[in-house]
Amino acid sequence: MRADTIPARLMQQAVQRPHAPAYYTKHGGAWRATSWKAYVREIRRAARALLALGFEPGGKVAQLGFNCPEWVIFHLGAMSAGGAGVGVYTTCSAEEVQYVVHHSEAFAVFLDSPEQWAKIQAQRDQLPLLEYAVMARGVAAADDPMVLSWDQFDAKADEVDDATLDQHLDALAPEGLASLIYTSGTTGPPKGVMLTHDNLAWTAGLSQSLVGTNENDCGLSYLPLSHIAEQTLTVYVPASVGASVYYAESLDKVADNLREIQPTTFFGVPRIWEKFYTAVSAKLSEAAGVKRSILDWARGVARQVHAARNRGREPGPLLAVQYKLADRLVFSKLKPALGLGRTHMCVSGAAPISKEILDFFASLDIVIHEIYGQSEDSGPTTFNAIGQTKFGTVGVPVPGVDVALGDDGEILVRGKNVFAGYYKDQAATAETLRDGWLHSGDLGAFDSDGFLVITGRKKEIIITAGGKNIAPKNIEAALKNSQLINEAVIIGDRRKYLTALLTLDPDAVAGFCRERGIALGPFDAIPELRAAVQEIVDEVNGHLAQVETVKKFTILRDDFSVAGGELTPTLKVRRSVVSELYQTQIEAMYAEP
Repeated sequence: MRADTIPARLMQQAVQRPHAPAYYTKHGGAWRATSWKAYVREIRRAARALLALGFEPGGKVAQLGFNCPEWVIFHLGAMSAGGAGVGVYTTCSAEEVQYVVHHSEAFAVFLDSPEQWAKIQAQRDQLPLLEYAVMARGVAAADDPMVLSWDQFDAKADEVDDATLDQHLDALAPEGLASLIYTSGTTGPPKGVMLTHDNLAWTAGLSQSLVGTNENDCGLSYLPLSHIAEQTLTVYVPASVGASVYYAESLDKVADNLREIQPTTFFGVPRIWEKFYTAVSAKLSEAAGVKRSILDWARGVARQVHAARNRGREPGPLLAVQYKLADRLVFSKLKPALGLGRTHMCVSGAAPISKEILDFFASLDIVIHEIYGQSEDSGPTTFNAIGQTKFGTVGVPVPGVDVALGDDGEILVRGKNVFAGYYKDQAATAETLRDGWLHSGDLGAFDSDGFLVITGRKKEIIITAGGKNIAPKNIEAALKNSQLINEAVIIGDRRKYLTALLTLDPDAVAGFCRERGIALGPFDAIPELRAAVQEIVDEVNGHLAQVETVKKFTILRDDFSVAGGELTPTLKVRRSVVSELYQTQIEAMYAEP
């Protein structure tokens, strides 16, 4: 009898719902479905093709490309053949791609474009273990013996029969390696997080129960598949319950695709919700007169309704009637315009999101449930579930997972979702996995109701010249609550006082200048803009202890970016890089009296 693995669950979907849609792609302006039977056939052929090329159990393949069926098919093909897939972020440089592909000992790599092949080609001499590069459907293969078109790759499947593949599927063990997730590398080279078949299968079941996903649900795949969150939602949960996945055409088309498909579940990182917030709040500000009054009334009703529901209560009869009317007048029109007309579960994760943004969306009848976790525990640690949600926290421990706090407030995790260790890094594994507990590196505290609040990162604690320990996260989050401020980095380690490097949102700045009739120019050269930012800083400082207040700030001319090195592929700030790149600006804030 086969072990309970993601590949085993996939095979069952082809039997239980052969003709139901597994995934959709857009061609010629129309969404076209691929059935579960056809999807599983594609995965089996990919697995057989890999075996024909010489892939062996325990081997790895890498995927470098935007979300598409072939990315997932290649990944699951390797898993079905007894190996593991390794996602690589599309924004990685050639050198970063070389590191992940070589460190993981990848046998083959899937590529979605000639641009990604160019990265492999540039580092080819540094990739002695890589045998093949397989291009996506419709992408021409380079004239190189290493490179195969998707059709050439698929044709190799005919050299291995289904019975051979079934032997590999039968041999899959729960403790076997299924996926390698490379961390973003905010403090050094990325580390390969080893997730087992048991990790993925158990967590997929947990995620399904948390979100309430079933075979009638559908989602949009658009965030990097190299991240455990998108892998879980695009690959593992659908494989477990039979839900459908729509593959976004591109990042630029996400908003359009959302409106077209109206997904029933939607996951967004905070930056996505912040962009929604900026656009929606600007649009709502245009309402006037009767429309303004109706909008304000409806938002007040929604706030009351969800304040009750988040505590597990239903609104009273009068409020329920008001809510029904508010939905007909406002929400039933607003939510479909965003692409969330059918959505029964919205989730935010991967980074902190401000309470103000959560409150804002709840007033529009869109409740965002914040989740907390990391690659090392397959994604979920705590969750704000339906009926048990408190904005400003990351929820309560998910079922089956133990969460404790160390003496220094470090969040410790124990459960079947905890990873097997870092690939080829025993020292880092020993430091992170101790006495059966995952040491997350995050700092937190439980409130009186058992909800977890993240207070910072152990490695990001600032120790001032006066010996005060300060967690910059909450200060930065408070500054970023403003529509004007995009990124905030607090400086102050071994310094007498705190300062901040700030980047501004271009759209918000453009609106600010337009409303005031100010000529748009370099952000750090607009006096009125600096005065507005000073007001934001003063407001934040008013809620902080004296030692935590920001004494000076610098507005940077350009936003942080992955290409510039300030952000990781998952859009986390690389503090060491920021400190190095903007050393001159930092020193200037401490040189003046």
